[in-house]
Amino acid sequence: MRTLLASVITVLSAIGWAPSASSQTLSGPLALSRPPALTEVESSQAERAVWRLSVEDAVRLALEQNLNIRIERLNPQIQDLSMALARTSWTPNLTATVNNGRVNVPTSTIFAGTQGTLTREERGATVGWEQLLRWGASYKVAWDNSRVRSNTLFDTPNPALSSTLTGSYVQPLLRNLTIDSARQQLRVTKANREISEIELTRTVLNTVRNVKIAYWNLAYAMSSLRVRQQSLELARASLRNSRSRLEAGMMAPLDVVEAESEVAQREEAAIVAGAAVEQTEDRLRALLFDPAMPEFWEVTLEPTDAARVQTIRVDTEAATNNALSKRTDLLSARKNVEITDVNIRYFQNQGLPDVRAQVDHGLAGQGGTALQFDQGFPPSVIGQQSTGYGPVFRNLIDNESWRVSLSVSYPIGASAAEANVARAKLERTQAQTRIRNLELQIATEVRDAGRQVNTNARRADATKAARQLAERRLESEEKKFAAGLSTSFLVFQAQRDLAQARNAELRATLDYNTSVVEFDVIQEAPAACGILSPTCIY
Repeated sequence: MRTLLASVITVLSAIGWAPSASSQTLSGPLALSRPPALTEVESSQAERAVWRLSVEDAVRLALEQNLNIRIERLNPQIQDLSMALARTSWTPNLTATVNNGRVNVPTSTIFAGTQGTLTREERGATVGWEQLLRWGASYKVAWDNSRVRSNTLFDTPNPALSSTLTGSYVQPLLRNLTIDSARQQLRVTKANREISEIELTRTVLNTVRNVKIAYWNLAYAMSSLRVRQQSLELARASLRNSRSRLEAGMMAPLDVVEAESEVAQREEAAIVAGAAVEQTEDRLRALLFDPAMPEFWEVTLEPTDAARVQTIRVDTEAATNNALSKRTDLLSARKNVEITDVNIRYFQNQGLPDVRAQVDHGLAGQGGTALQFDQGFPPSVIGQQSTGYGPVFRNLIDNESWRVSLSVSYPIGASAAEANVARAKLERTQAQTRIRNLELQIATEVRDAGRQVNTNARRADATKAARQLAERRLESEEKKFAAGLSTSFLVFQAQRDLAQARNAELRATLDYNTSVVEFDVIQEAPAACGILSPTCIY
């Protein structure tokens, strides 16, 4: 699954999105991780920078600078840290304790060995090492050293030196043998890491899809604006012609008013088309660039690729099979089933009896100042013999102890593990049903996308023929009008019909190109559209 992200570039190349070696190469600042070269052009209001982009250039910039991709790229890194956190369950722990204290107890008997107050001073240090092993076992080692001194005659040695070295090993035999909470957490985290890679791939694919659609929308908006401007120029030419005829007494004033009204309507249509260009330009801009760049809102984007109808063969069955094996949402759903399987296995294991084998081993040594007493009571000290820490350490092996034990624990009645198993199994059934429903939805989406490609190809042919006929009709009406056999109303109607036919052809061409993009991507990533979705542009 770690190769999933690395295969994205190969996928993009296969469907014609990633730039190839034979594609147009931009020089200068349009190299990777830098914006395209700027070209200053004159406008009616002010000088603005123009970025001329091909589709491949737009995709390349989005893959580098799109904020959604940058956000999604962090998720695999976050999951890597989660995996590192899960592995800390097997990190050994070193413990150390140092103590120093005194206890004063009033005496109430002559057998206390002292009069007044019994005082006991203790100093010690303990060093320990413990670790949970990857097969569920655990061990613990502790080394304890202490020095105890009191004012009673009956304590010997006094002060007393002691050193103990203990170790224990616990091995589960049923519960926690094949899987425990640490191993369950790690496996779930690994699956989530793979899901984050799938989601990154989906974000990349959806971003490329949205960039291409936004690119063609901008190309359509600019072409539509040119059509509106051409229609406006035709109306203005007709108005000038009508005024000339009016001055020559060949036309009624009402016909001039009609021409002026037509010019006003087409000016309004051109204004609306200009606003649509700015709107689609902003949508493409938001997909391509980092808003922190200084020229973010000032530059003008200009597509250099023209939308064309290049008929492709649509193999719906092959596309459906491809989608059922590569769709990112389906891969994520299958990974979630794997997570559920891990949880079922863990909860089933937790329902087993807790049988543990334990081995304890210890070494002990003692030294200090041993007192020698004479006979009688209370005895009097007649001598002493001191043993330092060196002999104490050497004598550890002389005092060896060990124990092997087997413990069994099992709840009587219903347990939490049984409830968790039942719930996890229901969740798995639900997830499997969700996958079947998703497979049906994917097949429907792919078939619909393939149908749209074929439909839009036929629409493009039909609108092209309609536009050619509208051009011939306008030419005929203009000739008839010049000969006095037609009216300005019919000329204006032919002009409006031609503008509509041209826009219909542009829209059909745009729809065809976007449907081809959708058909390619729908096989690997679902649409990410929503009212608040920052990546959805249609």
